Amino acid sequence: MGAHTIFVRNMSGKPQEFEVHGWNNNKNITVKAHSEVKISAPDGSSGAIIALHDGHEGEQAEITKNGFGGNDFFDVSVIVGAGGNMVVQQVGDAKTRKGDAHFMQSLNTAWSKASQDTKNKLKNCVHVSNGKVVRIDAPKNFPELEKFVRTFADGKAYIGVGAWNGQLGNANDNNQSSAGHGNKDILVCYSDGDATPNDGFHAQSLAAESVPSETVLVTDSVPAPEDKKEPIVTVSEASPLDLNAPTDLPTINLASVEMPALNARAVSAEPGIQLTNKSKKECTYYFYDNYWNGNGTAGANFDHPLKHVALKPGASQFVALPATFKGRVQRGTQLPATWAEFQLDASNDHAAHGDISLQQGCDGAATIASTDGSNRINGLGADLADVVAKAPEAAIRKKPNGERAIDTTVGNWNGGPNRAAIDYLNRVVGQKRAYIVGGTGVPDVASKNRRLAVVMY
Repeated sequence: MGAHTIFVRNMSGKPQEFEVHGWNNNKNITVKAHSEVKISAPDGSSGAIIALHDGHEGEQAEITKNGFGGNDFFDVSVIVGAGGNMVVQQVGDAKTRKGDAHFMQSLNTAWSKASQDTKNKLKNCVHVSNGKVVRIDAPKNFPELEKFVRTFADGKAYIGVGAWNGQLGNANDNNQSSAGHGNKDILVCYSDGDATPNDGFHAQSLAAESVPSETVLVTDSVPAPEDKKEPIVTVSEASPLDLNAPTDLPTINLASVEMPALNARAVSAEPGIQLTNKSKKECTYYFYDNYWNGNGTAGANFDHPLKHVALKPGASQFVALPATFKGRVQRGTQLPATWAEFQLDASNDHAAHGDISLQQGCDGAATIASTDGSNRINGLGADLADVVAKAPEAAIRKKPNGERAIDTTVGNWNGGPNRAAIDYLNRVVGQKRAYIVGGTGVPDVASKNRRLAVVMY
């Protein structure tokens, strides 16, 4: 397994202590003034770098390395408190920056303008010294404090608990969980002044004898901190479809796979998905368009579904989508889940292309098929409708709503890859029918008319 480096940089004029969750044997580090510490973070690991203020937990950078689709996931959270400024980004990529470089300054400005009634309500959770706010307690424990912090920091950091245990959370909080650009080194900057990274600092600090860069070795990763959030919806597949993948589809018992009859609307020129619910209960299906698409990478969409459709058992409906759509459809909005991933107008042939992915889990069988008369189909059909029911307990992770599902095979902020899930799906499904651990080998289903048929079992 590969590893990258997390640079923890202290841009303030005094030493700063940080809790380290998930790396460095969970031992704290103290970073000298105007210096940085390097922490090795194995790919697939998750954890947090938490600033301490007089022994109290404050702002934290929550990080998953090389998560779904080969992307890093990270955010800055103040849900357990704050006493300084922090930002996090991928090294050399300011577009991935998250956090508020002037959080404490904005906090003090808002406090100075607050009414006496507001200050009275917050006196037990806002700590003031010499007329200046030096620290706040956890907004998650004080609704009035969360409301106050949102007046100046909403959309800049996680403030509430986000989507968790079936709760939708705050949309601006959930937006913080978008993917980075691939798998790179991570930079965490802390300051009691401006925490905006100084691009020249890293090279200078490595060269200057008076500002040493300490190396902290890491052993096995551990689960993310208790307050780690689950996004309102699961991540979308973070890599575009491989149009050069093998085209020989595996042998599938077509008697077990029903090709849905297209309704009149599907015969029109508009692109989209003919979606069929072959399960025994009514389900709502959500369509997520990627935030961005690059060469071999894509920006995972956490919480902005383009459309959703509710279907009763046995029902089928054509869902019209923009020709530019590149993303996924899944049951509900929680992990783990089966993904039918597709694009509708590929740049090389202007056809629709799709596959089934089990990398972020499996909550039931699904197939994807062409609708242009070529009769191409792949995925898990009715012969594997009991794929979840027959899975070993070691391969199972329950969704926040209690629903049983097969766990992720590649890892995410909930934890690393589930080996039992990988072994079970490789044995029962196989890489020729669905993506299990990424890579290649899953034949592409193409349809020249920019329409595909997806059946969920």
